[in-house]
Amino acid sequence: MLEGPPPAAPSPADRSGHLTRMTLLFLFDMDDVLYDYDWRTRMADLTAITGHDLHELRRRWWISGLEWQAEAGTPSTPEAYLAAVNDAIGADIPREEWVRIRSRATQPRPAALDAVRRASELGRVALLTNNGILIHEHLHEVAPELVPIMGRENMHASAAFGARKPDPQVYRNVLAHYGAAAQDAFFTDDRLENVEGAASIGITAHLYRDAAGLLAAIEAFAAEAAAA
Repeated sequence: MLEGPPPAAPSPADRSGHLTRMTLLFLFDMDDVLYDYDWRTRMADLTAITGHDLHELRRRWWISGLEWQAEAGTPSTPEAYLAAVNDAIGADIPREEWVRIRSRATQPRPAALDAVRRASELGRVALLTNNGILIHEHLHEVAPELVPIMGRENMHASAAFGARKPDPQVYRNVLAHYGAAAQDAFFTDDRLENVEGAASIGITAHLYRDAAGLLAAIEAFAAEAAAA
């Protein structure tokens, strides 16, 4: 689990790396918001390696609830995650191949990324995706287009915060990590339950439908904060 503030940035953070008062924090989901996630492509690659059909593959790791546990932080290291998933699916997939398969199924949405760029002009931007700790360590490879926009250090999987969306605790942990107040934070996700989880602790939460709507919500949030 992440501890302490993120690495300092010239602005809008103070010297401790914590956000200064009234600096805005924009949090973005990854899959089906900033990126198209083709899970069928990912599963096809994994079925080819393991020899399991789709249902059996998903039963062993995803339907069993093991991936949800991983997204909440257990296992807590990339090595333990990979060992657990390989044991569950009866394979010996190398770390780099697991990341490559995930990356191949993850394709950017340019207009949504433009909205993130706009948010970066208004405050600090960060990624919060439900994923295990192995993918957390490789998000810069899975979503490389985000690195120049928000920096690798601001790309987070839920496992790093010890809880998964929509658990309100994951949002509390993210706010604590950045030293941000809920009223100064914006979050977007394509899943209603995740939006409601963020909103339940006072974060301004936007249900993603399209990039134009996301950009409008970002602008509205920033304008309201400036007027407060």
